[in-house]
Amino acid sequence: MRRLTLPLYLAAATALGGCAYNADLGRDQLLIVNDDNLARDGEKAWADTLRTAYISKEPRKNDRVRAVGQRVINAAGLSDRPWDYAVFLDEAPNAFVLPGGHVGVTVGLLAMVQNDDQLAAVIGHEAGHVVARHAAERASQQTTAKVLLGIAGAATGGTEFGKLLKDHGDDAAKYGVLLPFSRKQELEADRMGVDFMQRAGYRPREAVKLWQNMQAMDQAKGQGGGDLGSTHPSDTVRIQALERYLASKGW
Repeated sequence: MRRLTLPLYLAAATALGGCAYNADLGRDQLLIVNDDNLARDGEKAWADTLRTAYISKEPRKNDRVRAVGQRVINAAGLSDRPWDYAVFLDEAPNAFVLPGGHVGVTVGLLAMVQNDDQLAAVIGHEAGHVVARHAAERASQQTTAKVLLGIAGAATGGTEFGKLLKDHGDDAAKYGVLLPFSRKQELEADRMGVDFMQRAGYRPREAVKLWQNMQAMDQAKGQGGGDLGSTHPSDTVRIQALERYLASKGW
């Protein structure tokens, strides 16, 4: 077996030594990517999106997203930064958050939610990703996976295992670590989101109804199968996890 060089040892130490405890999650996180760098990337991505995407100018839609969003953001303890909201002219029900405080909601999502409580569930979920520092954690995982695969490849050299790592290492990291953990992050954001909803005065159980509606929509389209290759949990898993959490809170 080939010896590891000093640079590879240092890379491994850096990758594996970046754990920090997140009290909001109650667990350690691997954080080797700086939040400030992600925020700068988020600012650029937001500016690019606003420049290239079709955005709704309808005051009622924008005012609704901003009003509900700000109540949830305040409840999440994130009001120390300015938040931007935009409604995109896309019929697919979707929402996203970018590091730095930017939330996008589609007109398709606004058409699907039945009340402001369900809209708060979506925005609360996105706020949960921010509080949980999921973007930094995700980027750190991806960086670490590449470092460790490089170390393993250097250590195994020209062996059959080395060839296997070279040919399939990225897939092994993706399906064995990165995607499953991303599903875990989604469920964490769901739980935090209903906490924020409750603090903001919205009805947490509407989060379950939101995902039941999404499940019905997916089933009508022939979607919503297993979650093996997805970064998101299946609708069924999501609903069951939320119901267990709400029951534990007495909501």
